[in-house]
Amino acid sequence: MDRPVTAPAPIITRSLFVFSLLYGGLVVLAGVLGTKLASLGHWPVLGDLAVESGIFAFLLLVVLSSAIAELHGPDTANKLVRFGFIPLIVSMLLLTFVIHVVPPAAFWGDQEAYARLLGQGARMQFAGLISYGVSQTLNVLIFSKLSQAGGKLLLVRAWIASMLSQVIDTVLFITISFVGTGLPIVQIMEGQIISKLVLSTIMVPPFIWFFVKLGRKLDS
Repeated sequence: MDRPVTAPAPIITRSLFVFSLLYGGLVVLAGVLGTKLASLGHWPVLGDLAVESGIFAFLLLVVLSSAIAELHGPDTANKLVRFGFIPLIVSMLLLTFVIHVVPPAAFWGDQEAYARLLGQGARMQFAGLISYGVSQTLNVLIFSKLSQAGGKLLLVRAWIASMLSQVIDTVLFITISFVGTGLPIVQIMEGQIISKLVLSTIMVPPFIWFFVKLGRKLDS
C-alpha cells in the first residue's frame, strides 16, 4: 500500500526564528511599558516632549517587521504581524483574569495599584488591537513599496515607513480610546505624534541597519 506523500516542512531560517521570538515578546512588553509616561526632555522649537514608554518596544516591532520584510519578503512579515495578535490577546486575557478574578493574598496590599497600572478597559484594549494591526501592516506595505524602487536606501525606507505608520497608530488609538470622553484628543494626538516622530528619527535608522545586518549574519 502506497504511503501518502507529505509536503516537506517549511524551512525557518535562524534569523526568522530569532526575530519571531523577539517580536512576540515585544508585543506583550509594549503594553506593560505603556503604563509609564516618559519625558523626552526639552527640545528647541518643540518644547517639552513626553510619550508613553511602550513606544520604545513598539518601534522595535516596527523595525523587526521591516527587517523581516527586507530579508524574507513582505508576505512573511505580514504573517508575523498577524501571528502577533496571539501573544497580544493572550496577555490581555491573562492580565484581565489575574486582576479581576484571582483574589490577592490577604497580606498583599498593592492590588489597587497593580490594577490601576496594568488594567485596561475593554475600549482601550480594542483600540490597542486595531491600532497595532493597522499600523504594523501599513508599515510593512510602505516599506515594501519603497523597496520596489531599487531596494536601496534601507535606512530612509524604514524611517519613512515608521513615521507614517506611527501617525496612523496614534490617530487610531487615541480616537478609539477617548472620542466622546470630553478630553482634548487633538492636543493629545499632536504631542504624541511629535514625540513619536522624534523617536522614530532617532531609533529606526540605526536599529534597522543592525537587525538586517544581524539577520544576514545569522543566515550566513
